[in-house]
Amino acid sequence: MACHLASAISSSLRITNPTPTNSLLSFPPTLSHLLPFHKSITFLSLRSSTIPPTKPLQVRSVATPTESIAGFDDMVAGTERKYYMLGGKGGVGKTSCAASLAVKFANNGHPTLVVSTDPAHSLSDSFAQDLAGGALIQVDGPDYPLFALEINPDKAREDFRDAAKQNGGSTGVKDFMDGMGLGMIEDQLGELKLGELLDTPPPGLDEAIAISKVMQFLESPEYNMFTRIVFDTAPTGHTLRLLSLPDFLDASIGKILKLRQKIASATSAIKSVFGQENTRQDAADKLEKLRERMIKVRELFRDTDSTEFVIVTIPTVMAVSESSRLSASLKKENVPVKRLIVNQILPPSASDCKFCAVKRKDQTRALDMIQNDPELSTLSMIQAPLVDVEIRGVPALKFLGDIIWK
Repeated sequence: MACHLASAISSSLRITNPTPTNSLLSFPPTLSHLLPFHKSITFLSLRSSTIPPTKPLQVRSVATPTESIAGFDDMVAGTERKYYMLGGKGGVGKTSCAASLAVKFANNGHPTLVVSTDPAHSLSDSFAQDLAGGALIQVDGPDYPLFALEINPDKAREDFRDAAKQNGGSTGVKDFMDGMGLGMIEDQLGELKLGELLDTPPPGLDEAIAISKVMQFLESPEYNMFTRIVFDTAPTGHTLRLLSLPDFLDASIGKILKLRQKIASATSAIKSVFGQENTRQDAADKLEKLRERMIKVRELFRDTDSTEFVIVTIPTVMAVSESSRLSASLKKENVPVKRLIVNQILPPSASDCKFCAVKRKDQTRALDMIQNDPELSTLSMIQAPLVDVEIRGVPALKFLGDIIWK
């Protein structure tokens, strides 16, 4: 049966492309120190190739959801650095919500960075602009600087291979083992062909690379200008691994250091086996430094003043159930959560096709589940409307952001 959505249209907005920003000269002076970037983070382009629509974009909201307040005034207040992580079940609109929040921050005076940690990146599609390549790229359109970064695991593995070659290939592994005081078993480990592991990445590698980027955000001066960093995270399972990884690495490094100390004590009489003392100390110092950085990342994820995780869902029983489990897991990890976005809400209507009536009934049941769920009912619920076109490009993202982030 035909679904006459036109009768349910409650608001419309005619959007035309704003004048694109063609030069960094119009940005605040703080942008100048972004160059040069760290050798692992380089600009692909400061003038991004926006794909212009062939005609003015007409976006109409098909929904009239219950008025909800996201508390954006609180989110935008202050110039100190803040991090927002948006996550949830796959296919619920995380990328659109994250991109619209980034545009909203930039249009309200915050130099903003939006980062995709999802291996299946969608930021390029959302901004209608090529953002691939694992480098910072300027997004054209917002009033203040907005940059996007799609983390590229393949590029990170290539950088690792290049670094290994520069350090003498396999000798890098031997030097590391010698430095750890484990030189006597390096020959046995060599038979495992450790280099081949890079071609078959283990589970969690994407999250480990994302963690390394977070450490750069905390420590590298090239990121100092950004006062808001928005994360478009991977589906639930990946995101939970990302958030729990600092704890895992902290514990693992601690075990390695203890093991090394035991080996060193047991063989202190045969120092020649362990190489030079200063080399071993350098290796231990590096591990300790890494452990300290992991603690910083862990504290960042749990800092209620600077970090917030926003759950995104849709009004279906399956999505709400997964969101409830995600909320419980975040609470277990001590990650602060305040807001829940329920996306793709249909409006009430006096005259419905059969499909719309059934769909609306299912959505009402899902919304009731949220109100009665012990994990989700305490969150501030933001109802986002269903719209009749794909949200692509900065003008459409601004439109969506003005609806969601009130």
